[in-house]
Amino acid sequence: MVMFLFLVVALAVVVAAVTLAVVGGGESAPLPEAAPERLHDPLPPDRPVDRADVESLRFPVAPRGYRMADVDDALGRLAAELAERDARIAGLESALAGAQAAVREQRAEHPRTEPDEDREEQR
Repeated sequence: MVMFLFLVVALAVVVAAVTLAVVGGGESAPLPEAAPERLHDPLPPDRPVDRADVESLRFPVAPRGYRMADVDDALGRLAAELAERDARIAGLESALAGAQAAVREQRAEHPRTEPDEDREEQR
């Protein structure tokens, strides 16, 4: 029984010594801090974002999920481009409505005659 306790204590001392040496209890310099991951393929700054850009967007993983700054930048860019597209669509829709109203006015002022009546007048 004494021999068993001696072996258990010896094993505990060896494990503690190895753990201490691996963790950095020796005289070597501590491990350098790892640089945080950055977004490798950000959204293109020189052209509008398209569907493929959004589908290929991958955020680097941080200890608690994603880097908040990278996600905030991407969402801010997407929100700005969506607002710009919404404004352009609204402008085009109002221009279309104005053109359609002008055509209706023009048709009301100058009603077309029936094709049969035009043929009879030409004879």
